[in-house]
This record gives sequence, C-alpha cells and structure tokens, in this order.
Amino acid sequence: MTRYGEERTVTPREGRQVRQRPVWVNPLFGATDPASGITTVPPRHRLPEGPMAPAGVSRLIRDELMLDGNPRLNLATFVSTWMEPEAHALMGDMADRNLIDRDEYPATAELEQRCIPMIGHLWHAPDPDASVGTSTVGSSEACMLGGMALKRRWMRRNTGRYAAGTRPNLVMGVNTQVCWQKFCNYWEVEPRMVPMEGDRFHLGAEEAAGQCDENTIGVVTVLGSTMDGSYEPIAGVCAALDALEERTGWSVPVHVDAASGGMIAPFLEPDLVWDFRLPRVASINVSGHKYGMVYPGLGWILWRDRDALPGDLVEHVDYLGGDVATFTLNFSRSGSQVVAQYYNFLRLGYEGFREVQGALRRVATHLAGRIEGLGCFRLLTRGDQLPVFAFTTGDDVTRFNVYDVSRRLREWGWLVPAYPFPPNRSDLHVLRVVCRNGFSLDLADRLADDLDGLLPWLHKQPAPMFGPDAATSFHH
Repeated sequence: MTRYGEERTVTPREGRQVRQRPVWVNPLFGATDPASGITTVPPRHRLPEGPMAPAGVSRLIRDELMLDGNPRLNLATFVSTWMEPEAHALMGDMADRNLIDRDEYPATAELEQRCIPMIGHLWHAPDPDASVGTSTVGSSEACMLGGMALKRRWMRRNTGRYAAGTRPNLVMGVNTQVCWQKFCNYWEVEPRMVPMEGDRFHLGAEEAAGQCDENTIGVVTVLGSTMDGSYEPIAGVCAALDALEERTGWSVPVHVDAASGGMIAPFLEPDLVWDFRLPRVASINVSGHKYGMVYPGLGWILWRDRDALPGDLVEHVDYLGGDVATFTLNFSRSGSQVVAQYYNFLRLGYEGFREVQGALRRVATHLAGRIEGLGCFRLLTRGDQLPVFAFTTGDDVTRFNVYDVSRRLREWGWLVPAYPFPPNRSDLHVLRVVCRNGFSLDLADRLADDLDGLLPWLHKQPAPMFGPDAATSFHH
C-alpha cells in the first residue's frame, strides 16, 4: 500500500524504472473522514487495490478538475459551454438511453426524426418533410459521411477508371477543418488544397474550379471558416462549377461544411443563397454542439435527396430488435444530445434563434470595434458573418506579438488562441475570438478593458517574448 505523500517505483515492460507520484488526498477527504473510505493514496496510472466511497472519490476528482480553465472565458472553442438548467436536467435523465436502440427507446428515436426535417426546412431541402439525414457525434463524423457519399457516387460513375487504379480527388480550401484531411487520408482520396493568397483567406470560386478534373468527387465549401469566421462564396463556387461542366462535361457536386454557419445564416441572413436552393449542393453538415447550442457530442448531416446518398452505404441490423437502418461511423451513443437539440428547437423557435444569434453578432461586432479602437491591432474580419473575428498586431507594433497578447490574457483567465495562417499566408499570425451563447456584452467589455490594461506592460517589452512554439491551440 502507498501511504500519504509516498512515491513508488514501477518497472514498465520496456525495462526502465519510473518514479510515479500518487494522487495527493486532502486529509479532510481521507484520513480524518472515516466515511470517505479513502485510507491510502490512489495511484495515478493503475487501478487502486480496492473500492472507495463515492462521495470521497467525487470530491477528489473535483479538486483535480479545478485546474481546468473557465469554459465561459474560453474564446478559443466553437463548442457550446452554457445551457439552461432545464436542458441540463433533460440531458442527465436521458444519458442512459442508447440512441441506436430504437425499438427499446422509440420516443428518443422519434425526436431525432423530428429534428431532421426541422433542419431540412431551415436549409430549403427540396422536400423538407422527407429530408434524408442523420445525427452524428459531431461535424467530423458528419463530414466523413458526406465525403463517403461523394466518393461512392464518383465510383459508380467511373467504375472502370477506379478499378484500373485511378485515384479520386477532393477540392477544398486550405482553411478547412482537419477532419477533411483525415477523410482523404483514411479513404484514400487525393486532397487538393487551395492555398490562401493575399487578402483571400478562404476558397475562391475560380480557384476551386481550376483544381477540378474528371476524377474530382466534389468540392468542399465552408460556411464560416475556422480561421476567421468568414463565409466562402458558395453560390459563386457553384456558378464556376456550372461553367466548368458546360466546357468539359464534368459534373462536380458540392458539400457545404456549415459546422457553424448552418445555425447562423438561416436566422440572420435568410436571403443568402448557400444551401439546397443551389442545385449543385449535394449535402450539408452542421454541429449541433456549436451554434445549435448543445453541449459537445452532436452533429447533423442532410443530403439533397435519396439519390445523393447511395443506398449501399446504409447498413441494416436486426439484433437490437426490429430492422434498424444505420449510416454512421459510430454505433452506440447516448440520446441526451439529440434530446437537448430538440429542446432548443422547441424552446426558441425561429424567432428565438434569430434573437439569440443576433445578440451574439452584436457582441462580436462591438468587441471587434473596441479592439480596433485600441490602435495596436488590425482586424481581418469583424464578426459580421459568424460571430467570430480574427485580428493581428498593427504594422508599427514591434515590441510584442499576438503570442505575447495571448499569454498575458491567459493570466486574467481569458483563453484567446494565437496561431499562424496556413499556406500561402503563413507569414500572418493572428488572434481569434469566438463569441458563443453565454458570452455577454458585459464580458466582452471586460475583455476589452483587460486587453487595454495589458498594453502598457506589453509596450515596455524590448521585443516579442513568445513565438508560434508557444501558441495556444484552437478547436473547430
């Protein structure tokens, strides 16, 4: 047994000895609390020798988790960090419902089937009430499914060339989320990444069409870039592909990665044509756990119609009771996120979503304006598309850089990521702010005040102290 404060030596299979430090336990939780059941220090990297009382373990874990950042001050993540107490309660009640067990939990499955046409109406599906789609663990899984459908359709049209070893390709901007690179790697598709150029920070219409050929399975467009929150010109890309088809006969479909924008544009820019109103758009995904305002673990993907989703990709299982059609990479998962999405749809309705998303945009544009007004920074975007914006230091700023700003803001609890743009603008280093539900105008002003208060200290530096190696990560 390991006593309080002791270390132990272990010898892994590699043969070298490693000193392992056990988990420290406050005596109030252990030695002086007979009810806790914690009489020894639990090890870090192996199971303890016996059980412990739940209350003591819960307090022990909560103590360790205090070192996490405050999710509400995390302006790096796009993922929801706040929900109403009623939604919390629903998710807790539904955590034990396996969504795939549709015979056992038909009501939970029914809520998923209600959400799909609701989204279909938002995205102007040709027949919204008969929308073809599914929920997923997140947008990454949804993108994989969309890519698989694009590749299978290309294989059907090009059976001979594919059998002869021709490698299909997928065209996208270099600003796409890493899940698309994973798709190309895992499913043996050539990624054709269109680089940034000058002040074009995402995919351009002519640049996309210029990368296509007879082996292109599709073009990925992004409604709300991870890098700076901007919308790609989806209608323009479709028009360029229409012209390409007229010249060459190549019919290239479009997938819209609307992970964030799919729950923003329908409410704030209903006249923006980016969705199934464009005949070339074959599929669209969105993250329910981003601006669908559900906690992490939910995405959605819809196809234009049944022709856009090859039937041989859909599997059927009967060992759960009844016939269950499934087209997902994941199988068992909780139904709690789907129930929470349905809650948000009923709770807010169209006007409620419009008000919430509009408030986020007002917060983003207000904060962008305040940061620009400090005089040391240059805005690349202004939060007037996604409620997200990127900025960099001004040309005359030489004593600090974006990495210094990110590090100093972290001292105040703010998590604002700094990173370089991808090729061909890797010379440009930026900070990015993601405004989400729960980040209020008051908090935005507090962030601007804290940043303003840091500037005198930053100006006293003789030179920048940190570089890209010290960059904070950012997430899709």
